[in-house]
Amino acid sequence: MPIQVLLDDVLHARRMTLTELSERIGITLANLSVLKTGKARAVRFSTLEAICVALDCQPGDLLAFEPTDTQGSTP
Repeated sequence: MPIQVLLDDVLHARRMTLTELSERIGITLANLSVLKTGKARAVRFSTLEAICVALDCQPGDLLAFEPTDTQGSTP
């Protein structure tokens, strides 16, 4: 998937655990874990907002687009 989730990097930079983030924003550890591992297929804006507030970051700090070889090429 070309969208990469950088939550683990931001958590490390803030010296915060996933458990602590979960407690701060009221989202289950299981749901945050799915997001962190890149297995989530969607993320609610309210969840993204809560994470950004808790980590004092921007959405672009949490997500990155890395195109695959087939994306962006013309047939």
